[in-house]
Formats: sequence, structure tokens, C-alpha cells
Amino acid sequence: MAIKAKRARTRRTPVSLESIERRICIIRGEKVMIDGELAALYDVLTKNLNKAVRRNPTRFPPDFMFQLTEEETENLRFQIGTSRWGGRRYRPYAFTEHGVAMLSSVLNSPRAVQVNIRIIRAFIQLRETLATHKDLARKIEDLQRQQKEHGDQLGTVYSIVKSLILPPTQPKKRIGFPSAAAR
Repeated sequence: MAIKAKRARTRRTPVSLESIERRICIIRGEKVMIDGELAALYDVLTKNLNKAVRRNPTRFPPDFMFQLTEEETENLRFQIGTSRWGGRRYRPYAFTEHGVAMLSSVLNSPRAVQVNIRIIRAFIQLRETLATHKDLARKIEDLQRQQKEHGDQLGTVYSIVKSLILPPTQPKKRIGFPSAAAR
């Protein structure tokens, strides 16, 4: 009975964008969420989420969802600190932003709809943040290029000024008639 009360309480608590963003990871160059993380957000068992996905295979093409390789699973297990004996016995599935959006058509609970909206917003916010970082990186590259150009120009000016300041290495030829003592 205590378990049911705890589960009811977790359903009422809204999911924050920050907690969703922490659960988004990059695998194979894609921003994805792992099936176990999604199941926790939707407040369903992971096996039930995967069962619903298996019942609708046409809704989840490879660019919406993929299963992790053994190596990726080991890396993920290492990152989150899951023991070898506890936890999952199979390789998890990773859902892209489009796969998460498709989950809303498979899971029809009110909680699933609300969580799905928040997850999509988190993906959008993450995309905007990355776009801002790319813009800043481009501006920094422009500044570095300009600084290099100015540095090269200043180096040229410095070498000219240095050649004017240093005494000549050869004595200058005298201009005019030689004096009687020099003859």
C-alpha cells in the first residue's frame, strides 16, 4: 500500500526542464534519451514502455529509435555506475527527439502527454543553446583571425622600427670631400 501512495505522489509532481536536460545524452552523434530514463519520467515500467514500442514497430524507424551496442551499453553502465549484477539484463533502447515525440502516440496517459510536452521543450531549448554556442564559437574564430592579422601587421611594423633604431652594422660612407688628415 505504501508503494501505491508513493507512485501516486510521483505522478503529481511536475518534471522540471533541468531534470530532463540532465537525462539527454549524446550517442552516435545524436541527442537521445534512454528507455529507462523515459520510463521513469512517464512513471511506467521500462518493460511496459518497450512493450508498447514493440507493438508499434512502424512508428519507430531507425532514425527515431535504436538499440545500443554492447560497447555503448558498457560505456553507459560505466558512466551511471550501475553494478554488473544489478539493473538491466539487456541492451537499452535510445530514442531521438522524434522518437520521444512518437512515444506520445503510443502512451496515452495524461502524465505521458504532459511529460512528453516538457521533453520536447527541453530538446528545443537544448538546440537553441547549442545554436548560441555555435554562434559564439564563430565570433571567437573571427576575433582570433583578426587578432592574428593585426599581430602580423604589428610584427612587420616592429621589425621596421627596430631596423631604424639599431646602429648600422657597416660604417656609413662619408659624403663630401675627404679631409687632409684622412688622406
